[in-house]
Amino acid sequence: MGRIVVTGIGMITAIGNSVEENRASLKAGRSGISTIKQFATRYANMPSGEVSTSTAALQEQLKVDSPGVTRTSLLALHAMQEAIADAGLTAAELANTETALVGATTVGGICLTDELYRDTHGQSKGTEYLGSYDYASVSLFLQSHYSIKGIVNTINTACSSSANAIIYGARLIKNGFAKRAIVGGADALAKFTLNGFNALRILSDEPCRPFDENRKGLNLGEGAGFLVLEREEDVQDKHVYCALSGYGNASDAYHPSSLSSDGEGPYKAMQQALETAGLNPADIDFINTHGTATENNDEAESRAMIRIFGNPPAFASTKTYTGHTLGAANAVETIYGILSLKHQEVYPSLNFEAPIPQLGLKPVENYHKASVRHVMSSSFGFGGNCATVIVSKI
Repeated sequence: MGRIVVTGIGMITAIGNSVEENRASLKAGRSGISTIKQFATRYANMPSGEVSTSTAALQEQLKVDSPGVTRTSLLALHAMQEAIADAGLTAAELANTETALVGATTVGGICLTDELYRDTHGQSKGTEYLGSYDYASVSLFLQSHYSIKGIVNTINTACSSSANAIIYGARLIKNGFAKRAIVGGADALAKFTLNGFNALRILSDEPCRPFDENRKGLNLGEGAGFLVLEREEDVQDKHVYCALSGYGNASDAYHPSSLSSDGEGPYKAMQQALETAGLNPADIDFINTHGTATENNDEAESRAMIRIFGNPPAFASTKTYTGHTLGAANAVETIYGILSLKHQEVYPSLNFEAPIPQLGLKPVENYHKASVRHVMSSSFGFGGNCATVIVSKI
């Protein structure tokens, strides 16, 4: 079998409602980190990457009037719709049993925990969102919307979810279980998520500053990203963005919410991705890091990069634009890597001032044109579930 290639991409984040809008913001250094306006929360002033389009507006734009559809599902549909159109997939191809859908999410339908609370405490007669509490509800909604009859699955490995969705989709194709796979993830901001991350004391009260000596934590975000993967021999004269050349997954199982200080999980995931791609460390031109700006993550990820690369290549964290989009993170960030390949350009980190003293690594701070052939994107989830993907220019 030939290479697995990317033929379609779609996304929605705090910096744009399409792939091109996202690229324009990245080039301009325009962050989407702001205050929360779409729902009431005591953390409304906590810097977050909120999609500016309201849930009602998304429903209208997408022509969705079915009861019980959450904001998470709407964000997913918006991004998947763009990816499908970009890849030129027909209704017949979507309904073909050889088309797989692999969605990813961290929070899924439980973004509406208040409604569940009222139901279970007899304070309501039953909410229309009851069926959405299953974390697979997003994939089930997309499956129903597009009449997909092939393999459908949902990956939930916290922040590495959509990286693992991409990997799983590629493996389905490689092992003959699918001819094409639509892969990606979505998550919406919610009180449930804000409360949980605040309990971990890793939310920053200012725009995040990954790999900075004075980093204070992460900014949560929301959004969705989807990619269409196909076998190279099947695409004929269709436009192809790049090859999905490498991927790896590892778990250091060090702590429920922290990585081991030496970055063993990140190191093994990146190493495995290089091996799968048949690349040497020196072949990587740019790394879109997990880069959450938490004390633990940035140090562990830095140590892992130094261990593999010695002197790491150019790297940055685009979470400074979108916030941490959880289950959507790697899909969004891999699409940014694809844009780097397509346009031969590198997008910088924002807010960086001083490197971590004992490590000395500095992310890219300015947008610039560059020769880019291989881009690595990593995502590390709770429990030490670490995943890395590599996209390569064809």
